[in-house]
Amino acid sequence: MKCNLASWDRALRFTSGIILTAYAIAGGPTWAYAGVYLIFTSAWGLCPVCAFTGFKTLKEEDRRRLMKAAYSEDDTSNTL
Repeated sequence: MKCNLASWDRALRFTSGIILTAYAIAGGPTWAYAGVYLIFTSAWGLCPVCAFTGFKTLKEEDRRRLMKAAYSEDDTSNTL
């Protein structure tokens, strides 16, 4: 699982995405539908634009910790 967004960035993207999408649905400009992109990237934890440019808000040691936790959960679920 690749991630390049820190938890604070994900929370900010989710909140901004909800506000922008609600504004677009309420009759705002078409560009406000970009909020859907923010919601998806916050849920996924990976921003393709940031990955392309090499920009990361997630520190390397935090990424390692997340990866270790994800793999340890997988190992325990397979045992009987």
